Amino acid sequence: MSEDISDDELADDWGDALKEQAEAGGGGGEIDADWGDALREQAHADRIQTARFEEFSESGAGRSFPEGDEIKMDVILDVPVTISMEIGRTLISIRNLLKLNQGSVVELDRLAGEPMDVLVNGTLIAHGEVVVVNDKFGIRLTDVISPSERVKKLG
Repeated sequence: MSEDISDDELADDWGDALKEQAEAGGGGGEIDADWGDALREQAHADRIQTARFEEFSESGAGRSFPEGDEIKMDVILDVPVTISMEIGRTLISIRNLLKLNQGSVVELDRLAGEPMDVLVNGTLIAHGEVVVVNDKFGIRLTDVISPSERVKKLG
């Protein structure tokens, strides 16, 4: 029981329904009427234009930007990030997790004396050792991961 309804008829039906809703106090009267008009315009559109996209190639990955499109680092220099230090990790079942209490010892996957991982927004960027400065913990970076090594670890 399928009927073929033209785009014009469908747009008119929607426009009429939205106007009726607006008159009945359904809210958004002018906005709903605008939707009906937009649907009518869409139904009467003679042609559709295809979007054109620039082709990207691997050879263009390292190219420089024209003067007007220079990347300004000042824009992102004040963006806050979360830096955290990770001593180690372990996998534990919920059953064993619920058994933990004060004084419990959880074995980690790292040896004593091994450097800690330094993460920025969850991404490993360096390794370091714990230091104490003015009664506060800190970390001395011993090895910073190069950007190319970080990219390799992502893929």
